[in-house]
Amino acid sequence: MVLDALGDPSRRLIVERLAAGPMPVGVLAAALPLSRPATSQHLKVLKDAGLVRVEAEGTRRLYRLDPAGLDAVRRYFDRFWRQALDGFAAAVEESEPPARPASTEERS
Repeated sequence: MVLDALGDPSRRLIVERLAAGPMPVGVLAAALPLSRPATSQHLKVLKDAGLVRVEAEGTRRLYRLDPAGLDAVRRYFDRFWRQALDGFAAAVEESEPPARPASTEERS
């Protein structure tokens, strides 16, 4: 569900904007090429996926990124990053010729 939520370019834009800090939907919608209702719908999807949370502050509802949801995404992609780096390290080791030991005697 998390990757589905991030699969939409508009929702990725919302996540990028919220990385700057919490915002009410009106401010967020004004910064995006989306209507306020469309922004609200995208925020609901992100909230349901655990990527965004909403908090009441006075009469406003502020949307902010949920670190726990983002951490789950990071852990998911870290698996592939580690596998790619391990594969790269193995390929480098296989392609390097073995090092020759240094000679302590001078040859003439």
